[in-house]
Amino acid sequence: MGVVDVTRDGQSWRIGTADEVAWLAGQTTQGLSITTAIPPVFDAYATFYPPDGVGYPAHERAVVDVLVKHTPEQPWWLGYLETGAHDIVFPRAPRVSLYWNWPYVLVEAGPEQALNWRTGHMRGDGPLPDLLFPADRSWLVSALWDDTWTDIGGTADLITALRHNPLVNARPVGPDEDALPPGLTRE
Repeated sequence: MGVVDVTRDGQSWRIGTADEVAWLAGQTTQGLSITTAIPPVFDAYATFYPPDGVGYPAHERAVVDVLVKHTPEQPWWLGYLETGAHDIVFPRAPRVSLYWNWPYVLVEAGPEQALNWRTGHMRGDGPLPDLLFPADRSWLVSALWDDTWTDIGGTADLITALRHNPLVNARPVGPDEDALPPGLTRE
């Protein structure tokens, strides 16, 4: 299949194919570690979710602000997992399969679209896509279907910056550690 573009906000957006996620597909492991969501190719890993008293929009804005500060200007790939219950932004767009053949709509856009295109997801009322990474693949943010938190892999500096932002509530984890943040439970 060739390049597919969709239109939103008066602009054309490129829909991703299996080529854009080939570096990720089949590279994760089954189990409870963070490498279930993030392939073991990064220097550092963390999980995050909103701290008590912080809403999803403020939390997710803080996450994206840190990502922007640690990423040279470039397109981002935004992935919306089709669950049947949550907005995938472009419902008629082709899907790519990831993890356990879960269907994602993958679109090339940027940080502002990541914060504005969707209203609500399986983790709460925020707009953040279920999967996002920059074109250079220097980090990956992924929230699996049944998790109430989000996983990230990237540079040690990025993970440190996320950890130090009080609105993010990031907790560093090793690649073999259980990704479940303290105080949360698995569904």
